[in-house]
Amino acid sequence: MKTTDKQGCNALVEILAKQGVKRVVLSPGSRNAPLLMAFSRSSEIESYVVVDERTAAFMALGMSQRSGEPVALVCTSGTALLNYAPAVAEAYYQHIPLIVISGDRPIEWIDQDDGQTLRQYGALSHFVKRSYDLRAEWTLPTDGWYFNRCVNDALLTALAGEAGPVHINLSITEPLTGETEAPSRPERVVMRVPSASVPDEAAMALLCDEFMSARKVLVVAAFMPPSEALNQALSRLAALPQVVVLTESLANVHDERFIPTIDRVYSVIDKSEWPDFAPDLLITLGGSLVSRMIKAFLRQHKPKAHWRISPGDRVVDTLQALTRHIEAAPAPFLDSLLRRVTPVDSSYSALWHDKQRVATRLHDDYMTRIGWCDLKAFSMILPAIPAGAALQLSNGTTVRYAQLFDTPQVSRNDCNRGVCGIDGSTSTAAGAACVGDGPTVFITGDMSFSYDANGLSSAYLSPRFKVIVMCNGGGGIFRFIKPTAGLPELERCFEVHRDIPVEKYADLFGLRYFAIDDEASAAEVLPRFFAESERPAILAVHTPHIYNAEVLRGYFRRARQ
Repeated sequence: MKTTDKQGCNALVEILAKQGVKRVVLSPGSRNAPLLMAFSRSSEIESYVVVDERTAAFMALGMSQRSGEPVALVCTSGTALLNYAPAVAEAYYQHIPLIVISGDRPIEWIDQDDGQTLRQYGALSHFVKRSYDLRAEWTLPTDGWYFNRCVNDALLTALAGEAGPVHINLSITEPLTGETEAPSRPERVVMRVPSASVPDEAAMALLCDEFMSARKVLVVAAFMPPSEALNQALSRLAALPQVVVLTESLANVHDERFIPTIDRVYSVIDKSEWPDFAPDLLITLGGSLVSRMIKAFLRQHKPKAHWRISPGDRVVDTLQALTRHIEAAPAPFLDSLLRRVTPVDSSYSALWHDKQRVATRLHDDYMTRIGWCDLKAFSMILPAIPAGAALQLSNGTTVRYAQLFDTPQVSRNDCNRGVCGIDGSTSTAAGAACVGDGPTVFITGDMSFSYDANGLSSAYLSPRFKVIVMCNGGGGIFRFIKPTAGLPELERCFEVHRDIPVEKYADLFGLRYFAIDDEASAAEVLPRFFAESERPAILAVHTPHIYNAEVLRGYFRRARQ
């Protein structure tokens, strides 16, 4: 079979395929033409073509997020690479293994006022685990060996420890579209043999003693991909009377022993009770926390010891109390710990679960007393999501509303909490929907939706993709949080109130349009929306923006009402 005559491009595709890359998102260009030829003619890697590089990068992020596998990205020279930056930064802090590949001009032409000759190598250096600058043409006897070594290193680096993106910048000389027979020499693949996944016996004995000395152990799980092994370990841990497991919805773990609605429960704890709920030992898992309340509480009531369990080597001290960074995968570490620890005389678990029952009663009562608003809408939308669906959330108030409800029927919850931006949420969800067989439900605010409406231009949307837009007048979170709520610039500079024409976007991109604006329409429309099977569907949820903030503030004061 004919392919590009650039040796490096063919070698790159072969090594990626052998290292487990199954998908690549390509963006059209001239300088990357040999890469487009090599990837498109490969039978081992499925290729997706997305014109806009920013959308392409977030789609690749969603594919890797959902699949747990590395996904490659290919762009041309010039500013195309810089459009990848927001998604690559998100991937870096979400620990998503994107393989970023940029076609480039030969090095002698960089900065020479010729088209697209900016400095590409190192452009993403702050947000990738490693950068590589390679040549697509080989002239010296060692060029092929060096290229092979670097590409293998890139894949191993992307997947080692805490996974993350890498950048391969490939200089390509003209002519760009020459062809030759596919090379017969197979590329060598380097495989990594991982080291031990748990601390040694001496370290485990020390940690066990510290654990057993605590009468109040609080485990807080933030965003993580689903893991049955971790779920089982946490379930066994939560059975101990001295242990409480708080889980954010994005932690993707479920058990009746867990407390999955942190803010719902914490908001009904009286200040006089705070010392009783504060832990002796805090154990944290996963990425950044959504709950500002629990972060503030734990910073104010610092534990005697704080363990962070992570396979990465970066020290993260979000709660300003870290005493041990345990460099291990959480599931095997907890399995090892559980073989050594026993129950102690403690009422800590009972204390939290009693408060959970109070919080649930007050939550249910409050829901019956409020009118139509964001909170009421979420109380109807989330239970209506079909069992087995994957839920994608945008940042801002959307993910925070979702945290107040338990959604055990969904297969997984995801949100771009790496750097917590509102950009790229739609494209990420669209990419995630390309992977797997079940439906993907994406809930977004209107500001986030308008920021990334181009994500709906993808040719790969399917009827399994459902989009819900909360049309609540723009940046509703700024009306709720204290620093901005009272500013005279609130509406003009923060909320930026706009009526987003969701129906016109639906017509433009070929989605089936639905709308609700009260409880009656929600009850009637939601079943039809989720049942739509011929086209991707979009639902506009219209709510009153000023009343939304009043209701949410009242929710967190409901224990005092």
